[in-house]
Amino acid sequence: MNSYFEEVQALLTIVGEQEKQSIKESVEHISKAVMSDGIIHLFGSGHSHILTEEVFYRAGGLAAIRPIFVEDLMLFKGASRASQLERQNDLSEKFMHDEDIRPGDICIVISSSGVNPVPIDVATIAKEKGAFVIGLTSPEYAKSCSSRHERKHYLHDVVDLVIDNHIAKGDTLLKSNNISFGSGSTVIGAVLLNMIFTQVIQTIIESGETPPVFLSSNIEGADEHNQRIIAKYKSRIPQL
Repeated sequence: MNSYFEEVQALLTIVGEQEKQSIKESVEHISKAVMSDGIIHLFGSGHSHILTEEVFYRAGGLAAIRPIFVEDLMLFKGASRASQLERQNDLSEKFMHDEDIRPGDICIVISSSGVNPVPIDVATIAKEKGAFVIGLTSPEYAKSCSSRHERKHYLHDVVDLVIDNHIAKGDTLLKSNNISFGSGSTVIGAVLLNMIFTQVIQTIIESGETPPVFLSSNIEGADEHNQRIIAKYKSRIPQL
């Protein structure tokens, strides 16, 4: 068995056992928001931004999901540049000012280290706009590093609810000859987010309502189904 596979399995077991309560609370808040026509905003920079796209406009996924895309913080415009920009205090104010985040919405901010100013300020501003803010982060990782935030905050300090991905400092799962390697944050984060959103869908079904779920565009009738959902959310999710 591949050692990376084994480490991922072990970490998923830890997350599944130790994050039951935070997952349960997340599902409750998100289900309530979706059934009240709220929007689920997700933000991450660098590789964390990948997780915002993982659950957006996805076959079998919730439609009420809106990623906050900031191209300068993505890897394709310069990976090292994105890392440096994430460390800038007050940068978030420049793009968060016009973000359509409202009371009753949810904002999920993703940062394993939780030490950089941009995700911390995104969470703070989203709260100021009235959203319930969830942090997908690792307090253990954060406590092993100094905060780069001007007020020395960490992401887990400023959110309403923490989902701990249990990623260790450095975001690696393997070590050989004093070389650490094999990132775990993306695969763990993807499983956590899909776990939460599938439970949200199930909760809405059990409430007697029909959840807004996209169909694969490769099956019969999907285009018409998906266009009806897009028409409902397009005004609040322009990326659709």
